[in-house]
Amino acid sequence: MGRAFEFRKARKMKRWGKMAVTFTRIGKEIAMSVKQGGPDPANNPRLRVVMQNAKAESMPKDRVDAAISRASSKDQKDYAEVVYEGMGPYGVGIVIETATDNPTRTVANMRLAFNRNNGELGKSGSLDFIFERKCIFKIDPTGLNLDDLELELIDFGLEEIEQAEDETLLYSAFADFGNMQKGLESLNISIISVDKERIPLSTVELNTEQIEDVNKLIDRLEEDEDVQGVFHNMKS
Repeated sequence: MGRAFEFRKARKMKRWGKMAVTFTRIGKEIAMSVKQGGPDPANNPRLRVVMQNAKAESMPKDRVDAAISRASSKDQKDYAEVVYEGMGPYGVGIVIETATDNPTRTVANMRLAFNRNNGELGKSGSLDFIFERKCIFKIDPTGLNLDDLELELIDFGLEEIEQAEDETLLYSAFADFGNMQKGLESLNISIISVDKERIPLSTVELNTEQIEDVNKLIDRLEEDEDVQGVFHNMKS
């Protein structure tokens, strides 16, 4: 899955480039996780993953603890996870994952961003066929035999193990996220972080000027405070 890794790395470096934005997005993930499963990570698998991601992004522990405390209060906003889809310039498909307390505001912002950058917001589900959803677990491989690990994790949904630069990545289908997390934890394997990705099944190749035009739209979408992730099928 070298192509998938290159796509993931290029997009992630851009998406999480600003630390303040990263911490805000993780804070929303914490809030939604606590609302769903409670503030105790021992009893909340989703929260455990978010806390691992926070650690991987160097989010200070006191900020994580504060976010959990806020999420447990009655004053915490309720966030809805809403996915928007649209076509950017030159036929590039774009999917935006959001966490919002005001979907009316968010959809208006998404439509405005597309309209001002020669794109068009589409209907929900219109781009499902362009992407496949994957979970990518980054683990600490110290002391592990990866061949043996592959055999042990197949029943939990493992599709492939990839050594990419200095990272050990385990791929599973999105639907197998919970099973993979359970399998890794049962084997006492340290999960460094988890990405839930939309990997394009095919890509659109553009010239330099066209790429700049599409990136203007992607940048505008990523600047929105409700946006958690932007996925596209433009060739990196």
